[in-house]
Amino acid sequence: MSLNSLTKRQHGLIKGHTVDMDNRFNEVFPLFNPLNPEFWPGSRIVDNFSHCFSFHPFSQSSDCSFKLRTQQLDNLAIESSLSATNALVITDASVKNSVAMSISHIHVHNKPVVKTLHHAVNVTSTEAEFFVLCCGINQATSSHEISKIIAITHSFHAAKKIFDISSHPLQKYSALTLKNLREFFSCCPDNIIEFWECPSKSNWHLHKAVDTDTKSFYLAPLLPNKFSWDFSKKIRE
Repeated sequence: MSLNSLTKRQHGLIKGHTVDMDNRFNEVFPLFNPLNPEFWPGSRIVDNFSHCFSFHPFSQSSDCSFKLRTQQLDNLAIESSLSATNALVITDASVKNSVAMSISHIHVHNKPVVKTLHHAVNVTSTEAEFFVLCCGINQATSSHEISKIIAITHSFHAAKKIFDISSHPLQKYSALTLKNLREFFSCCPDNIIEFWECPSKSNWHLHKAVDTDTKSFYLAPLLPNKFSWDFSKKIRE
């Protein structure tokens, strides 16, 4: 499949997307519990499955770096489109007037794009990026057909926070994601997840589409609390 045909195909899916909300994620997460098994020394993801996840940061050493990263992301998109067991998770968040809009697009071979919208108030952009990334991963791991997840985000700091074993406020959100990843990795020794940094300045077409969506919506949160994320809005096109 050529890059041009892939671009047309995936842009077509974006235009004919399905905006979906999974009620399993419609909850207020508990505060960080140091007794949570996901954070016990010796039983943590980083202790037992470090070979199952990898990070691919962007290094801006020259103007060519943006072009190289765009080519790498194009190759990942093509690889994902050719496999029924790959999930491409692309996330972005935008904060305007104290309202954070977060959207994740999930591409799976021969399946429609699933676009999930979240919003809340009084949160930082890192918190919004972290939350939507966790939700995208949770959705991807829920499919038993998926063996490889490629997560693409411009907030690499948020991605690394998921596996951060030191105590930090965002761990209350990562516990469920770590549990799901543990089950995902335990299901098959070949299951993996890769995190790729996509700088906004690269203008990569699929991430740009997600970024456009985050800026095109404005919703007034029903529960104006930074620990209560609103999933009430459901739109289908």
